[in-house]
Amino acid sequence: MTALKGEIFDVAVDIRKNSPTYGKWVSEILSGDTHNLLYVPEGFAHGFCVISDDADVLYKVSNEYSQEHERSIIWNDPKLDIHWPIKKPIISNKDNKLSLLENLDNDFVYRSTS
Repeated sequence: MTALKGEIFDVAVDIRKNSPTYGKWVSEILSGDTHNLLYVPEGFAHGFCVISDDADVLYKVSNEYSQEHERSIIWNDPKLDIHWPIKKPIISNKDNKLSLLENLDNDFVYRSTS
């Protein structure tokens, strides 16, 4: 992920079952001025909010989009406690109906490399 213009608050959440960091998240402010990037590997949920007047975002994915495989978590899941830097978010009806991480049906499983 990168912001080509403007700024975004970008978040990645580990959703791999049995992972020692399951449910933990990292965030980064991505800016068109700094051209910094955030890599979000498979097994991590991803979300962002625009924190400038507008933003253009570029991202690369490992597969074509498939609605059948889409899994989503509600942005304000209290157990995740993501510190979103906005006071009055504009959220779509679809995103307001998403589930909590604990109810997410996903096939991502942590596999130790040791």
